[in-house]
Amino acid sequence: MSPDLNQRVSIARRIKNYIPYTHKSPPFVTEGRLLRMVGLTLEAVGCKVPVGGHCTIRSPQVGDVEAEVVGFSDQKMFLMPIEPVSGLQPGARVIPNQHVAKVPVGEGLLGRILNGRGEPLDRKGPLAVDGYVPMMREAINPLERQPISEPLDVGVRAINSILSVGRGQRMGLFAGSGVGKSVLLGMMTRFTNADITVVGLIGERGREVKEFIEHILGAEGLKRSVVVASPADDSPLMRMHGAMLATAIAEHFRDQGKNVLLLMDSLTRYAQAQREIALSVGEPPATKGYPPSVFAKIPQLVERAGNGREGGGSITAFYTVLTEGDDVQDPVADAARAILDGHVVLSRRLAEEGQYPAIDIEASISRAMPQIVTPEHLQQAQVVKRLYARYQQSRDLISVGAYVPGSDPETDLAIQKIKPIRQFLGQGILEKVDYNSALQQLQKLTTGR
Repeated sequence: MSPDLNQRVSIARRIKNYIPYTHKSPPFVTEGRLLRMVGLTLEAVGCKVPVGGHCTIRSPQVGDVEAEVVGFSDQKMFLMPIEPVSGLQPGARVIPNQHVAKVPVGEGLLGRILNGRGEPLDRKGPLAVDGYVPMMREAINPLERQPISEPLDVGVRAINSILSVGRGQRMGLFAGSGVGKSVLLGMMTRFTNADITVVGLIGERGREVKEFIEHILGAEGLKRSVVVASPADDSPLMRMHGAMLATAIAEHFRDQGKNVLLLMDSLTRYAQAQREIALSVGEPPATKGYPPSVFAKIPQLVERAGNGREGGGSITAFYTVLTEGDDVQDPVADAARAILDGHVVLSRRLAEEGQYPAIDIEASISRAMPQIVTPEHLQQAQVVKRLYARYQQSRDLISVGAYVPGSDPETDLAIQKIKPIRQFLGQGILEKVDYNSALQQLQKLTTGR
């Protein structure tokens, strides 16, 4: 056999017996070294880890620090530490690890309070979990989802009657600071007819976490709830993980056939955490300082909620959205309004007038309401909104005495009905109004029967 033929036969045998390296043996771990730290971002060279992978930075000064790969440029990797660190020096060892973000799941999570890494914060001992699931998963095929077909009783009269929410719907609570969004969330947590409640407190003040759990959620509400808290002093990566962790826990219970209520406070802090990470790795700002990746991350998180497949459970989600300076045209608020199934706007003016919850029914809407309520219910809700809007349009004239009674019959009716409407929209913090009672009171308000 000629040498050329022997060479061709040898090559053919190697091709025939070829097995990809990653399937044949475990990957070879190559250590790198820390190059520099700029702001929140660490730059390392010498090892190859995919985006989303984890590394351990080993430094004699601060010990082991876990970081996640958030980007790369040429041979440099951009790492984001999961927890705030100080004392790192150039040349520290960077060791790739096989760690994948996992989420503890199971009935043992009920009544527990976790941080963004899924670790207990309540000092009640280790978690009794059934297993672990990946933190990131794809959303359900939209053609396989069960449609929104039945109303959900949230225990709040204004929402049950005027802005009816369907089981599996995703709603936004738009409000500035100090308008009462956390109190409204607490009311829905206690009153909503759901099997399990998952609360994500993302980027809020640390003081508010304990206050929400003890004063707003309460002991009874905590018994059937799972709370994930990642306050403002956590790293941006931890805050993002907290939002994804709460969503993954809700998804697990939905897959078990449960009807889950997911409350996340707030979606804006989640977007701001992604903005900090994106700007740190050099992504250019686009709209009011928000890079494009922020507006890609919001729907990726929100679309994981909603109804499951036919015959399965559901996730009804409420996301609070902070309107900075009460500007509803804020980029994050505008993006959330477009992707969610409706929005409840809380008005500072109504809060200052003493109306709680300060829901502005004129600016709020539930997109799923026409499919889940009767035509009579929908017509009565539209009558209340129309009379409320007509009074607001003529409010200045009425307040200065420039409006002449009898000039417009509908305005006259609005003036007559405005006080009962305001009493109808108001509700005490500890007062629960179920769905059927809210419909009866709405009918009495509009028809007098």
